[in-house]
Amino acid sequence: MVNINNEQGTISITSDVFTNIAGVAATSCFGVKGMAGRSKEGGPLQLLRRESMSKGVFTHFNDDGSLSLELHIGVDSGVNISAVCRSIIKEVSYKVANATGVPVQSVDVFVDTVIVG
Repeated sequence: MVNINNEQGTISITSDVFTNIAGVAATSCFGVKGMAGRSKEGGPLQLLRRESMSKGVFTHFNDDGSLSLELHIGVDSGVNISAVCRSIIKEVSYKVANATGVPVQSVDVFVDTVIVG
């Protein structure tokens, strides 16, 4: 959780806010099929439905007040994975920082699966 203090009070932002913003931003990028995740029992990899796509995003709060994000995605077959990841990093960094005012130190993108068809 991040707390932002000002003269009128304190704003608390939970990690759920960051994961939802990052998940929506990432899945809006060209070539991204969806967020990827595993069940709690460590079962097979699966694409997450829209309502649970934040489970493919992990937040890390840094000592300097910035945020680091880890995203697990599935991409379409035939896309340039490097270009897709660069697009995700830019989009997620901008959307999260713009919406919350919290600086994003890093965005790590893990391509867990390529979807054929």
